[in-house]
Amino acid sequence: MLTKAPRGTKDITPKDAYKWNYVENKFREVCALFGYEEMRTPVFEHTELFKRSVGDTTDIVQKEMYSFTDKGERDITLKPEGTAGVVRAFIENKLHADTQPTKLFYITPCFRYERPQAGRQRQFHQFGIEALGSDKPSLDAEVIALAVQFFNEVGLKDLAVSVNSVGCPTCRAEYNAKLKEYLDAKSDVLCETCLERKDKNPMRVIDCKNPNCQENLKDVPFMIDHICDDCKDHFGKLQEYLKEMEINFVVDKTIVRGLDYYKKTAFEIISNDIGSQSTVCGGGRYDGLVEQLGGPKGVSGIGFAIGAERLLLTMENNNIEIPNPKSTDIFIATLGEAAKVKSFKILKDLRTNHISADADHLDRSMKAQFKYSDKINAKFTIVIGDDELANDSVTLKDMAASQQTTIKLSEIVTELKNRL
Repeated sequence: MLTKAPRGTKDITPKDAYKWNYVENKFREVCALFGYEEMRTPVFEHTELFKRSVGDTTDIVQKEMYSFTDKGERDITLKPEGTAGVVRAFIENKLHADTQPTKLFYITPCFRYERPQAGRQRQFHQFGIEALGSDKPSLDAEVIALAVQFFNEVGLKDLAVSVNSVGCPTCRAEYNAKLKEYLDAKSDVLCETCLERKDKNPMRVIDCKNPNCQENLKDVPFMIDHICDDCKDHFGKLQEYLKEMEINFVVDKTIVRGLDYYKKTAFEIISNDIGSQSTVCGGGRYDGLVEQLGGPKGVSGIGFAIGAERLLLTMENNNIEIPNPKSTDIFIATLGEAAKVKSFKILKDLRTNHISADADHLDRSMKAQFKYSDKINAKFTIVIGDDELANDSVTLKDMAASQQTTIKLSEIVTELKNRL
């Protein structure tokens, strides 16, 4: 067991790490274009934070959280999602006192105890943004536009954007009463989870994945058909902004999202390339969450999360080739101990000047050193032996052109800067 990673976790080895770096850096670039700055929060938080934000009736809180009591008798949970921690940090660090809106992004590991499958692990990674301090639909449109541009820039273009309105406390109370009346009449065909949800948070029943419930709830009333005038106006303007940006979208009445904090706008971006795991981005507005977690009243927010594992799998299924980082610039092949010692001064000078360089550490033969230089795709190989040491020079071989040049030791850095 010591040499086997825990179930639901996965090592990211060098042959894949560059792919992660690529999408992470691309996400940072796109966020910067929209004026979003990075927020880093702890891997674990107080359990109560997630109970109050994500919701007691969600699968995350009821079944999936990694929670424990620490040595100080505090209830601690490894974060199952990114929004709650960012909002907590927004409140604690009084970011609401700054000029609004506050635009934040994060890249973070998250943890949920669920059955591992394609694109889903127990330790997984999320890209996300949170925009706080404005309740205007223009910010909703910007958030969706950011996600779409990010997907386009990593090569995913054939994606479906689905939007919905899940109402506000004003119209949701009346709707929930109608929905509960409908669900009470269906009690005999609901699964055990839905029977519990219909009393605590009836709208979550619409999100049930049980085939039997889906079949028996085909005529369920939807929130968007019962929203108030304010929510209608907000949703209408959102659609207007999306159309102006030529973002293709559909209105999907079934989107309610799985977390209790969503209000008004809810959206998903979908790919059909990995079967049932089709949603590559999900988000929405969470007006009231800041106040719910102890912050000031009236601070609105909206955001989304992207699963990194699912994103990379989707890119693979779309045959999107992620560019591999450049090969090693220089490999130094040495013959004899004196040459090996001299190579360390050259290595230092090259690396100090931001020229990537490597050398042999296994006392290979000269032939084996050249084979290794080929393996690591070195652009040039520097050869140092007795003759080179005697002449205070090195032999420089261009590996692609198979051409050799003799260069003075003092001129190596300048010469290579010109060639690279």
